[in-house]
Amino acid sequence: MKKLKFGLSAIGLAVGMAATGISLPVVAGGPSLSEKDFEEANLMYFQRCAGCHGVLRKGATGKNLEPKNMLKKGQARLEKIISYGTEGGMNNFDDIFTKDQISKIATYIQMDPPVPPEMSLDQMKKLTKQFVPLKDYPTKPLHGRNWENFFVVIERDAGKAAIVDGDTKEVIDHIDTGYAVHVIKGTEHHKKDHAKDVGRFWYTIGRDGKVNKIDLWQKPGKMLVAETQMAYDARDIAVSGDGKYVIAGGYWPAHFVIMDAETLEPLKVVSTRGYNTKGEFINEARVAAIYTAPNESAFIVAVKETGKMLQVDYSDLDNLTITAIESAEFLHDGFFDPSGRYFQIAANASNKMVVVDTKDAKLEQMIDVDKLPHPGPGANWIDEECGPVGGTTHLGVGLVSVWGNDPINHPDQAWKLCYEVETDGAGVFIRTHEKSDYVWADQLKHPEPEVQQSVQVFDKKTREIVKTIRVTEDEGKAALHMEFNQDGTEVWVSVWNRADAKNPTGEIVVYDAKTLKEKTRIKGLTTPTGKFNVFNRANHKT
Repeated sequence: MKKLKFGLSAIGLAVGMAATGISLPVVAGGPSLSEKDFEEANLMYFQRCAGCHGVLRKGATGKNLEPKNMLKKGQARLEKIISYGTEGGMNNFDDIFTKDQISKIATYIQMDPPVPPEMSLDQMKKLTKQFVPLKDYPTKPLHGRNWENFFVVIERDAGKAAIVDGDTKEVIDHIDTGYAVHVIKGTEHHKKDHAKDVGRFWYTIGRDGKVNKIDLWQKPGKMLVAETQMAYDARDIAVSGDGKYVIAGGYWPAHFVIMDAETLEPLKVVSTRGYNTKGEFINEARVAAIYTAPNESAFIVAVKETGKMLQVDYSDLDNLTITAIESAEFLHDGFFDPSGRYFQIAANASNKMVVVDTKDAKLEQMIDVDKLPHPGPGANWIDEECGPVGGTTHLGVGLVSVWGNDPINHPDQAWKLCYEVETDGAGVFIRTHEKSDYVWADQLKHPEPEVQQSVQVFDKKTREIVKTIRVTEDEGKAALHMEFNQDGTEVWVSVWNRADAKNPTGEIVVYDAKTLKEKTRIKGLTTPTGKFNVFNRANHKT
């Protein structure tokens, strides 16, 4: 946790912590905390709450937590909500925080929120480091392994990324990264632009805004080659189709930054603050998702609070062309259809899936789904009745919504709900593979351990759940995030050791994709969450 505190120190110094001597932001006549307890609560809120509720607590995926609303609920009710969660999609935190810590957070959200500092391009450049000079990059893999079947695994609370050999199931490296990495992406095959050595370089983005560059051709222990920091809080990253640029989006400050993919030197910063679809100015207009359009020389930047998709042409950074596409609030995460033309993204507060046509850079359609859609990396497959379809889980209800996504060959089914599958609990991730008969959905957001620790699998043909798999029964652990191996014969599921987050007691459970039976467990991982197979991600396998 030492690294986390360092990453947040700039925020603390700017918003009135003990080091500044400025008084704490107390609501008149309201609850208060000592400077020490306020700083602790601020850190816990940043780690666990700000992603859904916002740094300024105005709400997004989660509810508005401004003092005017929290004071009405009162200390006792707030402590109960934080402890046990809600069926609407909020996790319980009684297995992570002590009763004293829960009390402090409940008091903290009844006080005015501190405002973090901004970050300049010059600051970012000063934080950029090269660990391996470009001239020393190898011209071929140095380890003799099948690197295209590597899994790049987030070790969330450890501030690391693990590299796991998909053939041997060995954990071959633990790489220091930013705190609580949210996403790791590599170079991908592109229709117009062509990167060298596709799949070799991977880029992390941490919740402290740190970006790390990983070279999978290096020997274990030498794979971290560069790093920078582009924000104090961030969630997504992408690599241009030609492999020249990396783009990352900030939760705070509200901006996106384009960097040189070789050195990670920040080249351009663009603010995302502006007006939402209702005409209201949004200061905390966070970048939720960033993807590279597979068929266009463009990044797709989703600005959560404004409900706008920005299509950013990266072919000329000096004369940056940005097309703003209005849709709905609050944009979160998404995935492309099999053609690579249409980007499908959740506007979870509006209970919609938004579809953007990246060829014409315009809104294609908005599909009404259920409460708080959250597809994660998403899933595309073929349905016998509707043709090509996409699907999403939901944070607010145990349901998978499935819609048609082929307007060329199946126009009557395109962008309309095809069917729904009820699951036992609200989930975060859905996944399948072109060779698989099944679709997998987790249930991470359900408050009951038995459900939270299980994933459900349904048949593409019958549309029925065929198996509920209890991935773990260990107290304080949860099952989440499925990923197929290179040839689609295995499904890997993470066991996140939430309660024992400082120790390598997490694991990945490997299942046979056909029989759905457990094959093995990969141990020695600290809080494994997302994982990304090199071949599948480089080749857009969803």
